[in-house]
Amino acid sequence: MLEYVNELWLAFLKRPDFWAVLSIIPVTAFVTWAHVWMALKMVFYPINFWGFHLGPLPVGWQGIVPRKAGRISGIITDNTLSKLGSLREFLDAMDPEDMARIIGEQVGFELEHLIDEVMIDRNAVLWENLPYSIKRRIYAQANKQMPGILKELVTELTMNVESLVDMREMVVSQMEGDRRLMVRMFLKVGQKEINFIWHISALIGMFFGVFQMIVWFVVPWHWTVPFWASVWGFLTNWIAIWMVFNPLEPHIIKYPQFFELTKNRKFPWIKPVIPRIGAYNIQGAFMKRQEEVSDVFASVVTEDLITLKSIMTEMMYGSKKDKTRRIVKRHINEIMETPLVRTSLQLSLGPREYAKLKTDLIDRSIEITMVPVCDPAFNASRAQKIFQMFRDRIRELTPREFQNLLRPAFQEDEWILIVLGGVTGFIAGTIHLFVAFL
Repeated sequence: MLEYVNELWLAFLKRPDFWAVLSIIPVTAFVTWAHVWMALKMVFYPINFWGFHLGPLPVGWQGIVPRKAGRISGIITDNTLSKLGSLREFLDAMDPEDMARIIGEQVGFELEHLIDEVMIDRNAVLWENLPYSIKRRIYAQANKQMPGILKELVTELTMNVESLVDMREMVVSQMEGDRRLMVRMFLKVGQKEINFIWHISALIGMFFGVFQMIVWFVVPWHWTVPFWASVWGFLTNWIAIWMVFNPLEPHIIKYPQFFELTKNRKFPWIKPVIPRIGAYNIQGAFMKRQEEVSDVFASVVTEDLITLKSIMTEMMYGSKKDKTRRIVKRHINEIMETPLVRTSLQLSLGPREYAKLKTDLIDRSIEITMVPVCDPAFNASRAQKIFQMFRDRIRELTPREFQNLLRPAFQEDEWILIVLGGVTGFIAGTIHLFVAFL
């Protein structure tokens, strides 16, 4: 047997195309690695369309994720975020009473200035000449009622948030407004899987290269080089993406173990161990990391996506802002309709101007309320309160539900990436044919 193998090797050495055939394996591995890298980059970049238009026809490319940010984020919201909890639960977990206190402190600092600003804008001469004692009584009345009113307001907004904010619309508008956020979220959650696809592709390419070399011995026709390179390019992209998410469920197999990976996977990467029975989980690379991904995804969602700022912004300025304003107006009116304030201002301004004043006060109150809500430190403190809830619920997702955190990024137009693998494989195979075989 050994002699037969030796004869085959000697015969191979004497072939005129020895180096060309030998180059098939490294070339296939490198080309596969390179075109998978290119395909992965094309999932996320460029953020904005790069190219030109021939009439209505665009000629160029925009990353799949930023191009379909709205659709993908809608799928993620429907399939995953909506299963993690309602906006009411998220706001409840943020401690509405504490939010009312902090917002109240901010409004309290600005309250007298707010009243002055609105009154001067409405009737500067009158307000400047109003006795200071009356102004002080108006300030005092407003300061006295403000903490209680804000507490009631925040509580009511929290209780009615589902009717004031559409979570799907909120997330989609954020992602479409900041496509970099969408890309950043996917890269944070799936960076290890992206690296896995990239690196495993070289091994898959080597395997296909061995197969192609054997085919060349049997059928040494030149057209087979670009043909099989195209097939390998097509299959590699498909297999690499498939391996990230499949198998969906864990499948544990037992095997005799003599080595194990070193800590942090540093050189020499493996070390000998006392022989034992090891266990290996055959499951999609992303699916294996549910616990680890839960921490990353919960952090991204609570810091960038479903934040107090985003909820309040949608509530105050989104499609249902009129309903929110009616609630705010009802609570602001508690101050404006006290006998002292109403009598003083109606006599000074008249009924029509008094009504306009209340509208101005609502607008400015919303603006001032949004100041602490937009503060990064304030948002970070709220994020900490819901992080654990998010993380624990992500860990409880079924494998199919968990898959939907990342799968939409590849599922949308992934056929383009697979076809692209075939096209680039064919081009690389043709170049290889002319350089090495002709």
